Amino acid sequence: MYVVADVCFCEYTDHGHCGIIENEDVDNDATLINLEKQGVSMAKAGADMLAPSGMMDGMVATLRDALDFSDYVNTPIMSYAVKYASAFYGPFREAADSTPSFGDRRTYQMDPANRIEALKEAALDVEEGADILMVKPALSYLDIIRELKEIHDLPMAAYNVSGEYAMVKAAAQKGWIDGEKVMMEKLVSMKRAGADIILSYHAKEAASLL
Repeated sequence: MYVVADVCFCEYTDHGHCGIIENEDVDNDATLINLEKQGVSMAKAGADMLAPSGMMDGMVATLRDALDFSDYVNTPIMSYAVKYASAFYGPFREAADSTPSFGDRRTYQMDPANRIEALKEAALDVEEGADILMVKPALSYLDIIRELKEIHDLPMAAYNVSGEYAMVKAAAQKGWIDGEKVMMEKLVSMKRAGADIILSYHAKEAASLL
């Protein structure tokens, strides 16, 4: 098994945000210090790859330096380079009890309407040493996946998130769609857009059909 560790704090805080809170906002730089500790701890525990998801500025460079200093020079980083402040995360947040207790994550996640910011954020993560770029969610942002794939010579990952999964399952349960066919059509669209890696709650089910 290849183990990819999600480097973030939202599931471990009482406020549900992805970092240290100062004046009701996330303190980016203070959070980076904790990301160093968490990332190295995960590598020591056996993680084959780190995937920082908190959207802190400088997170890739911070983890790369920390891993290299701790002799984990071959541990790759899959960056959540383009992670939108999306409504599609709902089922996961309910299951993980990680919905913010105040405010939202729009100060550090991305505006769904802003295409240029996605290009800038991805370029910064490439400069900082990311080995794989990710776009999350996938289905509503296939254009971003396509554009980044054409710009950067790195593997591209697409995260097919909980809301995208739940919509298919709910509609199939109602008998409104053929769930398997819609699932495969959706996953193929991500691949066609340029995804080299697809992270999906459909993974086992899709694999059984391939």
